[in-house]
Amino acid sequence: MGTWKSRGLRGSLLEEEINHTIALYEEKNLALIQKIPTPITPIKLDQSHKQITLAYFDKKSTVDYMGIVQGIPICFDAKECHKDSFPLQNLHAHQMDFMKRFMLQGGISFIILSFSKRGEKYYVPYRELEHFYRRMEEGGKKSFRYDELREAFLVEAKRDLLVHFLEALNQDISVLNELSKKD
Repeated sequence: MGTWKSRGLRGSLLEEEINHTIALYEEKNLALIQKIPTPITPIKLDQSHKQITLAYFDKKSTVDYMGIVQGIPICFDAKECHKDSFPLQNLHAHQMDFMKRFMLQGGISFIILSFSKRGEKYYVPYRELEHFYRRMEEGGKKSFRYDELREAFLVEAKRDLLVHFLEALNQDISVLNELSKKD
């Protein structure tokens, strides 16, 4: 079990933007997606007893979000990096395992990755994450670079949808359909 202190707030702006977007998706009957809370045991509270200042993780979390989009089950994690490369140590083996098992059950797994310095967000499908992860396990790079991602999976804001990832998801579904035709 790990200990949580201030690091738990990393990526909170990205998560706020995603939460806003998924609330609008639900309002428009496009999707039903829930934020999955990380199970923690509080150890220390601030003086007002309203905020947790120290806690232990009860168990390893899976992903940040799960839901369904027009009949398709999805799960994804929100990640943020401040440079042009994403360290794979920020994507844990148990998360990769969960996303793989989710895919084997007919769902779609991915991460939404924010390159905060660039102000850009990308939809990164599980199969690409798996490629980068396998490369690392075989002794290769322990990260992947911004320029290794597909431009087609750039996630842009559209009106009040701050992280409008449904277009990238639709693109991913098209790729998955093409791959299944080849099998």
